[in-house]
Amino acid sequence: MRLLHVVPTYLPAWRHGGPIRAVHGLARSLAARGHAVEVFTTDLHGPGRLDVPLGAPVEIDGVSVRYFPVRSLRRLSYAPAMRAALRDLSRFDFVHLHSVFLWPTLAAAREAERAGVPWLVAPRGMLVPELIAARGRLRKTLWLRCFERRTIERAAGFHATTELEARDAERLGLRLPPVYVVPNGVEAEPWSDDLATLSGTVRALVVDPRPFILALGRVSWKKGLDRLIEAMPAVPGARLAIAGNDEERLVPRLERLAAEKGVRDRVHFLGPVDGADKAALLARCALLAMPSTSENFGNSLLEAMAAGRPVLATPGVGLAPLIAEVGCGRVSEGDPASLGAALREMLADPPALDEMGRRGQRAAEERYGWPGIAARMEAVYEEIVASRRAR
Repeated sequence: MRLLHVVPTYLPAWRHGGPIRAVHGLARSLAARGHAVEVFTTDLHGPGRLDVPLGAPVEIDGVSVRYFPVRSLRRLSYAPAMRAALRDLSRFDFVHLHSVFLWPTLAAAREAERAGVPWLVAPRGMLVPELIAARGRLRKTLWLRCFERRTIERAAGFHATTELEARDAERLGLRLPPVYVVPNGVEAEPWSDDLATLSGTVRALVVDPRPFILALGRVSWKKGLDRLIEAMPAVPGARLAIAGNDEERLVPRLERLAAEKGVRDRVHFLGPVDGADKAALLARCALLAMPSTSENFGNSLLEAMAAGRPVLATPGVGLAPLIAEVGCGRVSEGDPASLGAALREMLADPPALDEMGRRGQRAAEERYGWPGIAARMEAVYEEIVASRRAR
């Protein structure tokens, strides 16, 4: 099939978080299955821009990627040069949209509708009533009413990564098209145990015999990192490593909070990590914690499972039911007292932590390998295309 994925940001803009890894993992794996896969994206990279060719195809892992410059309205990822490329959508069999509330999704959906090409909408965790109410409520409500409702309700399907993500969208009163739950995949990134490949701060964490808890992902208000820091007095023998980019500039406030709670010397802010640093953190952490108020999936949880480490999550995380089912960690309420008690109990039993890690690793391998996930998504595309041809 000829497949187009439209996403506002794409690698190497890793600082924009898990969706980039998920979209590339899917696109790459679909290409490996013999499909002709293209990606339309922008040159956004945080407050800056990617140093990439613009407009011309760039091949990455068998995927043809075209980057278009954002000229204004960065918040909406407005890239007017993309519009001309989108007018040629009739050459594709299917279009997969990986965002909401942003211009590339709106433009691609309208052009797909005009060309008679089916499209799938993946909101990537953005259609959560509580998140909309907390940040940009007026802007997002108006956008939803004027543009996004049509994009979603006329789509051939709604791609949710978990059942929770689909239920959240339904709570907004949307008439969803057929819902297809296909999770993100994971590819284990083993660490070579070579300390020389690590940055100084990560190396210090890894060689210290004291256990450390890892929080991996964007430093964002919805991640519950303040609650995690407030829980640290309950685990006096442990450290907390917070790894991720801080586009919301929350680290100074979190540093003050750690000082107020008397744990500043045990909380380490590492900034963005990747490569050997990231692999080492996942391999050597006592556990990975994700106390988010809302998380449609939880990519870093899956990465920790693939690395054989146990996980702790709150009920608002999409993978929480899997954790409870598999027994690869704990699901805790998000208040600091509950988090502290759960962390203390988990860290008190290292053999049990290792067993949780083994269970999670088996689940990651058996259920979330990218080849199998790509095959499931391929079946969705084929079902939709076949049903349209049968009309």
